[in-house]
Amino acid sequence: MVCWVWGRMSWSWRVRNSGFGCGGGGVKEAVLWVLVIFAGLVGFSCGQAFCGFLMSRMFSYELLRKNALALGIGRSYSRSLASAFFVFEQDCNRVLEKKESLRCKWENYETVAKLLLKFFGSAIVAGLLNRKASSFLATLHGIYSTFFKLHYSKKKRSSRCRILRKKLLFIGVVAGVIISLWTYFIMSANITARHKENLSIMCDERARMLQDQFNVSMNHVHALAILVSTFHHGKLPSAIDQRTFAEYTARTAFERPLTSGVACALRVVHSQREMFEKEQGWTIKKMETGGQSTVRDRLEPAPVQDEYAPVIFSQETVSHIISIDMMSGKEDRDNIIRARSTGKGVLTSPFKLLKSNHLGVVLTFAVYNRDLNADATTEDRVKATVGYLGASFDMPSLVEKLLQQLASKQNIVVNVYDTTNASCPLRMYGPDVPNPGLLHVSHVDFGDPMRKHEMHCRFKQNLPPPWSVMTTSTGILVIILLLGHIFNAAINRIEKVEDDYHEMRELKGRAEAADVAKSQFLATVSHEIRTPMNGVLGMLQMLMDTDLDATQQDYAMTAQDSGKALIALINEVLDQAKIESGRLELEAVPFDVRALLDSILSLFFDKSLEKGIEVAVYVSDLVPEVLVGDPGRFRQIITNLLGNSIKFTDGGHVFVSLHLTMEAKSDTAGDGDPAMSLSGFRVVDRRRIWDTLKTVVDGPETVNVLVTVEDTGVGIPPEAQARIFMPFMQADSSMSRTYGGTGIGLSISKCLVRRMGGNIAFGSEPGIGTTFSFTASFRPGCPCRPGIPEFSGMTALVLDPCPVRAEVTRYHLCRLGIGCHIVPSPATLLALLSRSNVDMVLADEEACGSDLLAELRRQHGRRVKVFLVAAPRRHCQHDDVDGVVTKPLRPSTITACIRGAPGTKIERSPPLPLKSILSGRRILVVDDNAVNRKVAAGALTKLGAHVTCADSGKAAVEMLRPPHPFHACFMDVQMPEMDGFEATTQVRSTERIVNEEIAAADYEWHVPILAMTADVIQATQAECERAGMDGYVSKPIEEEQLYAAVTRFFDVPLPLSKPL
Repeated sequence: MVCWVWGRMSWSWRVRNSGFGCGGGGVKEAVLWVLVIFAGLVGFSCGQAFCGFLMSRMFSYELLRKNALALGIGRSYSRSLASAFFVFEQDCNRVLEKKESLRCKWENYETVAKLLLKFFGSAIVAGLLNRKASSFLATLHGIYSTFFKLHYSKKKRSSRCRILRKKLLFIGVVAGVIISLWTYFIMSANITARHKENLSIMCDERARMLQDQFNVSMNHVHALAILVSTFHHGKLPSAIDQRTFAEYTARTAFERPLTSGVACALRVVHSQREMFEKEQGWTIKKMETGGQSTVRDRLEPAPVQDEYAPVIFSQETVSHIISIDMMSGKEDRDNIIRARSTGKGVLTSPFKLLKSNHLGVVLTFAVYNRDLNADATTEDRVKATVGYLGASFDMPSLVEKLLQQLASKQNIVVNVYDTTNASCPLRMYGPDVPNPGLLHVSHVDFGDPMRKHEMHCRFKQNLPPPWSVMTTSTGILVIILLLGHIFNAAINRIEKVEDDYHEMRELKGRAEAADVAKSQFLATVSHEIRTPMNGVLGMLQMLMDTDLDATQQDYAMTAQDSGKALIALINEVLDQAKIESGRLELEAVPFDVRALLDSILSLFFDKSLEKGIEVAVYVSDLVPEVLVGDPGRFRQIITNLLGNSIKFTDGGHVFVSLHLTMEAKSDTAGDGDPAMSLSGFRVVDRRRIWDTLKTVVDGPETVNVLVTVEDTGVGIPPEAQARIFMPFMQADSSMSRTYGGTGIGLSISKCLVRRMGGNIAFGSEPGIGTTFSFTASFRPGCPCRPGIPEFSGMTALVLDPCPVRAEVTRYHLCRLGIGCHIVPSPATLLALLSRSNVDMVLADEEACGSDLLAELRRQHGRRVKVFLVAAPRRHCQHDDVDGVVTKPLRPSTITACIRGAPGTKIERSPPLPLKSILSGRRILVVDDNAVNRKVAAGALTKLGAHVTCADSGKAAVEMLRPPHPFHACFMDVQMPEMDGFEATTQVRSTERIVNEEIAAADYEWHVPILAMTADVIQATQAECERAGMDGYVSKPIEEEQLYAAVTRFFDVPLPLSKPL
């Protein structure tokens, strides 16, 4: 606020003194506020970057400094302007904090900032600073120069940024390498330090244990020296002899665990040598320095010297040293003299012990004849010395025993050295194997200050490489290098990506063009093949309608069947081509799944009747009545599977069932038991097949169905089951010769099942049959209608010992709205009829005999309708039944049988036949092919229609211009000059114009147009609807397809003409 007031006061003073404005102070003040508001709006529009740009050193400082003298402005006014812009910048920030959708960045407002800066910036700055035109032009020039310098500097900075990025990338990589090396050395040092610490701990522990045990042994040796002084030299006669000494030292050996032997020597001067040798009975021997002999008798007598130290007592382990002079050697003599002069234990240098040939040392204590003070002189100690006590230590054995007490003895190698002579240390224990690894030295104090000992410890095996350190440092290095490579590759790959993108677009265009060409080729081939086939089949049908004898009729029917087989093959090949090209699309329309299965069953009625096999369908009550999906492709899958089953089955049954996938877990009737099959034949265990299918979970918007097609046919050989779904492959050549077929139906079915989100599997046993099962996903639809109202409230009993057949019968009766109960035996049937009100009984012919039918008539007369369920060729007429329901069961056959029963009064309106629907209708047939026109005209004329033909789309447009006498038009899709879609579009456009002119009338022009096409790829319902067509029929035209197409708009007769 202070900066704003300061800037406002400075600006007011500057405007007031410069005479800027046309009036007095109020006008000048108003102009000032207008300029301030305008500058604020400019700052808000340009954003924070624009304000920062005005505040930048390059603009505000250099521009104001260069023009300060020309404009006559002091430094304070420049600061005032800067503070005002700073306030605008703060206001901009506050506005942006409230409105998060705005972004105060220079990049977002660059265009606006340029325009405002070029057109208004210089005028604002000049108006605020001075009224002179020269200053205004100078300001414009400065802003222009500054802008383009800034623009140039951006390009220069962009180039510098590339170099800087590369430099930073190089520095980053170098820094990463340094960091990885630093990590390696630091972690290696830490690991080495930990190894050294572990080695030092283990080495110090061993040295301390060796030292402690040596001190314990040394104390016991010292105590033994005192004992010898007391009981041998202090008593006359002596209380100790060799036997006593040997027995005592053997018993107390455990107190000296490190000693290998103890011996006591007597101080004998030369004058007493002869007497001493006579008393002992042996001669004082000289110690052999080389250790060649250990037998006392072979040793030489000790040479003449001032005094001797022969061994008089010894432990049994070293009894061979008795009579040996311990002062025979110079070093031994010096050690004995040092021991008696100091009163402490003295150690010898390492030497080879007799017998064991091991390195060892001897600890020597002087034996005094009286107690001496601690400050006794050397002369006093020499005079008081009467003998010596020594203990030998076998260092290798002793150190080995010590190491065996430690669990980690195997980890390190221990060497013990005598380092009294530092230049030439003596190895007392350990292997003489050089090991360049880690080394730790622990000092060992054996109580002799004149001798120094060390324990050297190394790891037995070389330390393993620091894999964790190497992995970590290598990982860091790899990451750094990868990041550097990524950043470097990202910069270098931009142009390549753009080139690849353009190349991809070009290749994509070529691929799409090739795909379009392939589709067009398939459409053309389909049209060119189906067009002549339309003529062939149509003419054959017309030929069959003439008076032919039996042989001629048979020839014509054979030719027609062959043509239909060729059309079916063409459809399969085209379907396979669409699947391979990825152009197969599924519809999503509601359909009645039960009605679809009924229509499929009707297609195979004649074949099943001819082969004498039983065919049935069953849909679980849990399956919704209406599903949303592609009914055509769903029908194609079931038709392929059902057709194969009937083709390869010569006896037994073919059973199609549809359940929800969750019902398969609780099914218990699929184990292959003949008693649980439709015809009593053994079947394949379908539960094993269901276990192999991928389990799907039903959601609120998904219905997953499981369809099973079961037959009792020849089965599939095991060696052929692996290739059963391969295109154009069959089980073997013999089946192809016997049963025919191309082997493409199962491959198409598998692809369609996968497109429906399901999976397909099968099980087959030769001689038993084959069972196919597949899953598919649909969406639930809204139920369209309930059962037939005329049967509502009726009840029926089903007599059938076979549970599967009885359930199929119950399923069809429930669809008609008839309540149903299943009874397994005639006795149960008669019992239920006697105590309940039943309208009808449906009994299977295998469970119902003449006696039962007669009994039913005798007890209930004609009140209860009795219907016999039987195969068409096996049943015979019975006077006691009201009708026979022929298999395969369908709602239409059951309904017809019930309605035709005697005494049934049900009013119904039969459906109109196709001939009655088309009779008298005026129909226009449009096709450029004369044969097709002739075939279509002949088929429609036979149905009673009045047919007019046109050979082009243009002629059809003229003939269908209102008013016209036609009730419908059958128009070919592919025609020269004007195809059927374009012709239909023009007809609909003409009808809209006419209907707008007669908007007041109560009717409108709309002629039904049905597309006739042999192109099964492009002729889809959606494409026909976009053109304005009411439906389509594929060539060759079949009566069922034609009936389904025309009944939608020919229910009510149309007038022959309509006025404009």
